[in-house]
Amino acid sequence: MKISIITVSYNSSRTIKDTMESVYRQTYDKIEYIIVDGKSSDETLQIIKSSETNFVKNGIEYKWISEKDNGIYDAINKGIQLSTGDVIGILNSDDYYNDNDVVKDIATAFKEDDIDCIYGNLKYIDPLSKKVTRRWTSRDFESGLFEKSWTPAHPTFYCRKDSYIKYGLYRTDFKIAADVELMYRFLEKNRIKSKFINRSMVIMRQGGVSSSGLKSTYIITKEMRQAFKDNGGKFNLLKYLGYKGLKLKEFIKV
Repeated sequence: MKISIITVSYNSSRTIKDTMESVYRQTYDKIEYIIVDGKSSDETLQIIKSSETNFVKNGIEYKWISEKDNGIYDAINKGIQLSTGDVIGILNSDDYYNDNDVVKDIATAFKEDDIDCIYGNLKYIDPLSKKVTRRWTSRDFESGLFEKSWTPAHPTFYCRKDSYIKYGLYRTDFKIAADVELMYRFLEKNRIKSKFINRSMVIMRQGGVSSSGLKSTYIITKEMRQAFKDNGGKFNLLKYLGYKGLKLKEFIKV
């Protein structure tokens, strides 16, 4: 089973080395790594080019492109279309794997169970101190959870390529919540078979477009209302925001 890992980058020279190193140090031996760069103007491209030998040495298929795109979700879609793996996952350019066996455990889960996707737990760290600031602990999927502002941690979401072919790619008209919309469409609407792995999979630096302030909460809520409507679901604003508030309280606990 080949697993394709996609990293989208743009002026990511300060963090992408950690991301890439966490990929080529994985113990699993059937990995395809694809970097989709948005025509960076810093040293990102030099790092991408100079790192090729590390991937080749570790038997990892390595591909990259650098060109203008129409945002992060357009770039992810490019990566999916370039991929040749059986399973696809996204590793952001400021994130990295929790340990060297993450991809091996993902592959094992797919081999042992008749499933279409898996997801796990996530750690947030302070970008300077590297201390854990939040933990995102997930659970097994049940219908109706998305209405309660629940979602798998997208950086831990790995899905068979067949599901993207059947049910579509990421929406490029969404600014922040296209990842949640896709998981809602796959899990709730089309009921693909999922499995939760109760282990930390990815470490994310605190910050970013989808985790910063009231403005992002407003955009996410607006886009999720649209996602529910377009996928035939029911959206209760008070219920959604109430559960979102509870979830934020849980995140604060380290």
